[in-house]
Amino acid sequence: MFVRALSLRDFRSWEQVDLELSPGRTVFLGSNGNGKTNLLEALGYLSTLGSHRVAADAPLIRLGTERARIGATVVNTGRELRVDLEVNQGSANRGQINRSPVRRPREILGILHTVLFAPEDLALVRGDPGERRRFLDELCTARLPRLAAVRADYDRVLRQRSALLKSAGRGRSGAELTTLDVWDGHLAGHAAELLAQRLRLVHDLYPHLAQSYRSIAPESRPAAIGYRSGYLPPDLLDPAREPQAEDARELEALVLRELAAARPRELERGVCLVGPHRDDLDLMLGEAPAKGFASHGESWSFALALRLGAFELLRTTGAEPVLLLDDVFAELDRRRRAALAEVAAGAEQVLITAAVPEDVPAELDAAPVPVEMSGEGSARVSRIAGVVASRGGDSD
Repeated sequence: MFVRALSLRDFRSWEQVDLELSPGRTVFLGSNGNGKTNLLEALGYLSTLGSHRVAADAPLIRLGTERARIGATVVNTGRELRVDLEVNQGSANRGQINRSPVRRPREILGILHTVLFAPEDLALVRGDPGERRRFLDELCTARLPRLAAVRADYDRVLRQRSALLKSAGRGRSGAELTTLDVWDGHLAGHAAELLAQRLRLVHDLYPHLAQSYRSIAPESRPAAIGYRSGYLPPDLLDPAREPQAEDARELEALVLRELAAARPRELERGVCLVGPHRDDLDLMLGEAPAKGFASHGESWSFALALRLGAFELLRTTGAEPVLLLDDVFAELDRRRRAALAEVAAGAEQVLITAAVPEDVPAELDAAPVPVEMSGEGSARVSRIAGVVASRGGDSD
């Protein structure tokens, strides 16, 4: 899989840019603030409907405008598809496939697969559980695009059930408690589907993660991952256990049981205490959790191994993802640079950002694309690959 063309309108700092791309390795070179990271962020957003830098869509829209547009032509095993996404200020986003509108933006998921490694990935190891849940769910959705609808339904039911808990906790009317039973059923159904895919992913990712970490840090303690949940039995959480087709039914029954047991505490606190929104991905080095015990170098190695493991896992599906490397080589020591370069050398398409050519390993032989600024004040423009694009607002 590779991106043949990328077009942006009012995305971040870019007013307009149209790029022709090719398989192989391309490096966008330029000083910080020139907009090169925004190019990779746009592709990552088109792939996952999320940014690796911000949680909300508003910062993606160039200041002074109401919407941003991202478009890409994606080639996969000889088949070419055009995918477009309009990110709107204050209204729903809109997507197109081959210029035909889709009902929901999530219908474009699965057309472009990317794996993005960026300095922000250190939060996968050192950040809060939400970072790791997002990593799991984005990778699950890359493997099974329909899971995006399950995630959306789960989030919707969770919000409605949480609001009902707060209301019922104050008054505890019989009608509200009966309605809560109905929402318990909806929540358990969606939770079971999401949990089944997360557990399958942890099982499938485990060997790739372990091997990637060994290649990066052979002298370190072995790395492992596991799924952490306070309401699931240990046998289901064992990453070595082969997932079964009937797991979803068992998980639904378990969640329903735990919701019933937790209801008095939930009514008292007004929050939902059971479900995948409270789970975590355990990252282990030897017998110790990576968070809080890993050194800075080990944390970087683990973050990199998670991304490389994800890349290798997605390759097994037959649709090799585009590898996006956002200014990461400068952050890595010689061994980690070499490990990442080895994977990148074998990828169908790699897009890299760097401040100077020396930041990119020479063995990658990446084609340079300068991204530079010219002019002054409001007349400043960014030049890339012969295209002049006006800029304003946020930079990279």
